[in-house]
Amino acid sequence: MKVGRYLIIFVLLMGTIITFGNRGLVDNYLMRERLAVLRKYNQELSSNNLELRKKIVLLRSNLPYIEQVARNELGMIKKGDLVYRSAE
Repeated sequence: MKVGRYLIIFVLLMGTIITFGNRGLVDNYLMRERLAVLRKYNQELSSNNLELRKKIVLLRSNLPYIEQVARNELGMIKKGDLVYRSAE
């Protein structure tokens, strides 16, 4: 009879350790969720890097693109352009 009680206590203790212990089922579930979030973030960074690489190639070789960036982002004008200023 005592062996049965000890066996039940041992099984319950081991089940608790397996479920809630370090690297247990709960910890494993939380790590899988974190891994999914990190993979999504990594994918976003990869796509952002790809877009930046495309811009680098355009800025190194495509003169009309360089002119467009200079006009839009830096506010530069070309010789002969008319500039309109509004009074605000």
